[in-house]
Amino acid sequence: MEYEFLRTETSGQVCILTISAEKSLNALNSRILNELDEFLSKIDSSVRVLVITGAGEKAFVAGADISEMSGLDGEAGRQFGRRGSEVFAKIENLPIPVIAAVNGFALGGGCELAMACDIRIASSKAKFGQPEVGLGIIPGFSGTFRLPRLVGLGCAKELIYTGRAIRADEALRIGLVNKVVEPENLMEEVLELAGQIVEKSASAIAAAKASINSEYNSTVENAIDIESANFGSCFENQDQKEGMAAFLEKRKPAFTDKVKF
Repeated sequence: MEYEFLRTETSGQVCILTISAEKSLNALNSRILNELDEFLSKIDSSVRVLVITGAGEKAFVAGADISEMSGLDGEAGRQFGRRGSEVFAKIENLPIPVIAAVNGFALGGGCELAMACDIRIASSKAKFGQPEVGLGIIPGFSGTFRLPRLVGLGCAKELIYTGRAIRADEALRIGLVNKVVEPENLMEEVLELAGQIVEKSASAIAAAKASINSEYNSTVENAIDIESANFGSCFENQDQKEGMAAFLEKRKPAFTDKVKF
């Protein structure tokens, strides 16, 4: 399918998805959200890792499209926020790892998009923030949900209440990103990490991701049940048999399981 605002590139079993609307600093409008939804619904089963980044050198995603939001009433605003949250939930719940390669501004909806990914690698020039209160609104694409879980309640409240943007080094310090690298090394670093993941069992990673996501907001008792069920399911896969046989035989495993989308 041809997209107006998305570009895709495949490198082995890694798909790089670029949000491409440089004139608006890749701001998220309804069309981009719809294209993201369409892409996520039809992602090829051969893809083992998805990388999301933004076009250009200035922005990952600078936020949601304020020109579109400015004319919304309460119900339309609710629907717009829900649409973004639903698309980001699809990213969070993909059975494959998703890495955000944050190359510039990740503000508002851009920060929320990065947080929906499993791992965030940032350029030293990146900036993060939830500036919505300065516009008279709050984060609407699940930012009030995900930010406290990544950086803690007090830190999240400070960032949301002040609306201030933080540099990549501070984002690293508070746990918002996993690693900060120089801009020219960003994609190399991300693809190296993706390559390490691709070497591992796809079915085991899918089970691990499902467990982590399900348990995150669960009670301890439910978490044990969820993890046990997903752990047990691994033993129905060929990768478990191959992985343990390879360990016992002191050789590198040859994993073959595919993720079920």
